[in-house]
Amino acid sequence: MGTPHEFRLPTVDGVTDTYETGRRNELRLAKSALARLREDLFTDAFAFRPLLPLPTEHGWVSRLPLPTRRYARWFPHALLTLFSCFVMLETLSRVGGIFGPGASLFIGATLLMTMFRPVGAWWLSLAGLLFSGVFLGGYGAVGDSPANFATHLIVVLLVALRTRTRVAVEMLVLTVASAVFLTFFLRAFRPYGSVYLDGAFFEMLVLFTVVMVAVLSVRGLRESKQQVAVQTAVTEVERSRRTVLEERTTIARELHDVVAHHMSVVAIQAEAAPYRVQDTPPELAAAFQTIRENAVAALTELRRILGVVRSENPDAFADPEAPQPTLEALPALLGNIRSAGLAVEHVTTGAVRPLPQGVELSAYRIVQEALSNVLRHAPGAEARVEISYVLGGLGLRVVNGAPNRLAKPSPGAGHGVLGMRERVAMLGGAMTAEATADGGYEVTAFLPVEPGEAAA
Repeated sequence: MGTPHEFRLPTVDGVTDTYETGRRNELRLAKSALARLREDLFTDAFAFRPLLPLPTEHGWVSRLPLPTRRYARWFPHALLTLFSCFVMLETLSRVGGIFGPGASLFIGATLLMTMFRPVGAWWLSLAGLLFSGVFLGGYGAVGDSPANFATHLIVVLLVALRTRTRVAVEMLVLTVASAVFLTFFLRAFRPYGSVYLDGAFFEMLVLFTVVMVAVLSVRGLRESKQQVAVQTAVTEVERSRRTVLEERTTIARELHDVVAHHMSVVAIQAEAAPYRVQDTPPELAAAFQTIRENAVAALTELRRILGVVRSENPDAFADPEAPQPTLEALPALLGNIRSAGLAVEHVTTGAVRPLPQGVELSAYRIVQEALSNVLRHAPGAEARVEISYVLGGLGLRVVNGAPNRLAKPSPGAGHGVLGMRERVAMLGGAMTAEATADGGYEVTAFLPVEPGEAAA
């Protein structure tokens, strides 16, 4: 049962319902339009909205010498001030008499006001237009329609350049409505007064509308391009951030495997240690039991927390139970890369020694990603992989020459470098990735290792 406000007439094939629905939609649209009009032109109409100076990177300002840029930024303000002075002098010479100074100051103040309170300036100009047309229409130049109307249209154009397109359209519509009102008013009560929408006035209004639509269209196109550029930059930042988060997730998964392996070894060794010693003291056995229990508890918590990370994308690894690769698996990786058509030279310097599993895993992934980038972005180029075992850690260098053909477009290019930087930063190392002089690319990284730190 409907509410008392939902009175429904008998329907004939749904025609009445359709009519009532359409009428309610029209009322809703009208209320929405009035609400927007009130928000745009009435709410805080005289709020202070100063015209900001041009930025120093503006097109023609940036081409000027440095000493003059400071003053060139205020060029729009100076131009509008000079134009206002010219209009004031012209009004003073045209009106004359006792009304001349007042009309001149009013028009000049209205034009200057567009730099500080644009909507308020439009209301002031519209009030002056209506007042002069209604009360001063018979006083010669004071109520002269062409001059007043032209001045008001200039104010509308200046305000439209500083406000949104919707506000400019609303101002233009109200201006036309005011002109229509003055036309019928002057015809009915002041037949000797000027007529707004006859002859040249109608042509002037049409020409002004065309000019304002063109100006607003150009401004809207420029604003749209700026919004697209900003959105593109934001999207790129978000894509880079997502890539970093995905790489961190991958690192967390791999660290889960590494840490879980070590904790499992600790638990097994602690459990087996008492059986390797005859007549084990009860205190020692209890200590080993405590070590085992803590290791198992830590392993359980680790799997519970980081297992969630793995479960978010269970297909990320073809075999999640397989051991993570180390530098010992590098020859197999290079063999796969060579079978894909990339000529790779492998050089190892220094005394090869076992390194912590996290370091070897990160080194393997960095080489893998660097060679993948060569395949993707430098087809036909030759690559060189250098592994340097030094006293303080491990040095990596993957360099390639210039490609011999164009590479296919690859979306998301450059995000693999972010992943490599994340791995290096996690280990406290340093990395550079930059183009070479011969048109190739070079990735260098150093992964620090403490002197007493060895592989488990």
